[in-house]
Amino acid sequence: MSAPLFPRWSNTAARLTAAIVLALPAVGVAALMLYARTPPALVQDEPVMQPLEFDHRHHVKDIGIDCRFCHQTVESAPYAGVAPTAICMGCHAQIWNKSPLLDRVRHYYFSDTPIPWQRVYVLPDIVYFNHAIHVNKGVGCATCHGRVDEMPAVQKVTPLTMSWCIDCHRDPYPNLRPKEEITNLAWTPPADAEASGRELARKYDVHTRTSCSTCHR
Repeated sequence: MSAPLFPRWSNTAARLTAAIVLALPAVGVAALMLYARTPPALVQDEPVMQPLEFDHRHHVKDIGIDCRFCHQTVESAPYAGVAPTAICMGCHAQIWNKSPLLDRVRHYYFSDTPIPWQRVYVLPDIVYFNHAIHVNKGVGCATCHGRVDEMPAVQKVTPLTMSWCIDCHRDPYPNLRPKEEITNLAWTPPADAEASGRELARKYDVHTRTSCSTCHR
């Protein structure tokens, strides 16, 4: 009887090789899906460079300017809006009005050109988000945007993934605060945050929202 062409262990090697080849696509897809949820892929914790240097620490924390002074439509429209150059010049026509640091602000103002601010939070076109409804239901600015008053350059601190949003829509109570504290970035919830949140939910008529049409219209 002649010896087999291949040794017995080659059968095991062949099966193992086939399993690896078949598993590689699945592993690759899984790896990509996991990476897509990491901070680097979501561009989290990376300051967004703006056309002008604007330090929120100075304007918000030191001076005490309310978020709504610049983001004027946050309570009434889907978009929070950004300050027109006239708002900047309303102060800086009198304060630091000859500083070379503000030359570009003056340039945009006198040329009647909007400052090309870069967006920090960008949602896909298939997602509908309304700032006004969230703010008027007791969701504070810091819940999504973090402590902007402590950022020299604003960065994205929350992932805004579908699962992140749905978690809040399923259980909104821990994220609710009194409307008068909406723009208070340093506000902290009371010890009984859950009970307080449920009371605010009753007061502001907040309900869980998990249907697809809530965000995809």
